[in-house]
Amino acid sequence: MILEAQNERNVAAPFTGVKTVTVLGSTGSIGCSTLDLISRHREHFELVALTAHRNVEGLIEQARELNPRLAVIADESRYERLKSALAGSGIEVAAGARAVVDAAQRPSDWVMAGIVGAAGLAPTLAAVERGACVALANKECLVSAGPLFLAEVERAGATLLPVDSEHNAIFQVLEHDRLDTVDKIVLTASGGPFRTWTTEEMARATPAQAVAHPRWEMGAKISVDSATLMNKGLELIEAHYLFPVGDERLDVIIHPESIVHSMVAYVDGSVLAQLGSPDMRTPISYALAWPQRMTTPAARLDLAQIAQLTFQAPDFNRFSALNLAREALRAGCGAPTVLNAANEVAVAAFLAGKIGFMDIVAASQSALDTGEGIATEPADLESVYEIDRIARIRAEEWVQNRAR
Repeated sequence: MILEAQNERNVAAPFTGVKTVTVLGSTGSIGCSTLDLISRHREHFELVALTAHRNVEGLIEQARELNPRLAVIADESRYERLKSALAGSGIEVAAGARAVVDAAQRPSDWVMAGIVGAAGLAPTLAAVERGACVALANKECLVSAGPLFLAEVERAGATLLPVDSEHNAIFQVLEHDRLDTVDKIVLTASGGPFRTWTTEEMARATPAQAVAHPRWEMGAKISVDSATLMNKGLELIEAHYLFPVGDERLDVIIHPESIVHSMVAYVDGSVLAQLGSPDMRTPISYALAWPQRMTTPAARLDLAQIAQLTFQAPDFNRFSALNLAREALRAGCGAPTVLNAANEVAVAAFLAGKIGFMDIVAASQSALDTGEGIATEPADLESVYEIDRIARIRAEEWVQNRAR
């Protein structure tokens, strides 16, 4: 597990050796950044498998360039295109959700869990179950199934490396074997595109405005989550499982420049932080080369040029998603699963123009208010899916009623 391995590594060593790698969600933003790093250090990596959801053309291009042993498209309707495009290449091809799980089960040293949403649960858990080193970029694994997921990490002797820039930053500066010396863990948030907007202005926000993040290039769903600050709320829940200091010692601060990626305050008054340019290739490289470090093309930090870093407390009235996430965390059991599922439905409805921006958190609140699934601790993945399913139904009902 990460908490044990963290204290044994020498992170100052330059990257050497060869790793076999599987990338789940290779055509998404995290997957593309991972493959960009691998393409720059081809001598150190051998690709076992690449998987994608629907972007078959992107997968074909990646497979032709990087020559993995296996390429999998989750959408079975795109299988023939993948098969014909890679015919004669020597690359094995497959399709379907089961094939994605099978790809995760294939032996490899390191797995990037980059599939967005609940769809990433089964393949990521499959990689954990075989004891792999898993770079976790899928929040839902811990938000929706935290206790179950970590129990399997422990049982299988897997290694879990956080990839989110905030959790990766904490991972780098936290004294894992001395959590009693931690005063507070502080997650930084850019504040998103609506940081200075009024509630009335946000109520009129369009999907195009919501996905236009001022600092990070991300997919549409996570960009909207950043705009509502639900992303930070989900990261708060994720941090609770990764760094077990208690939710009362977890905090969030707005930092528009996105240079300080998170901080750990200790009881002696020291505050350790990880800084860097806002480029996901930095935290990905840390996980990819771990327990060593590798060079990246990320812009080097020039604090003299930046000149000023600013911080401010979150506005919980305008960004109530933070309160909602903390309430779900404290409720425990199935509450985080319900919150995550309802939020996914609400974000999709907003992007489709069915509801307004401020309705996203309202729909999630409504799903939690029903109480369904909240008091149940998921015992297995099937239980997680059932709570997730019911929460989605309730959120869809709320959306339909709102859209009338």
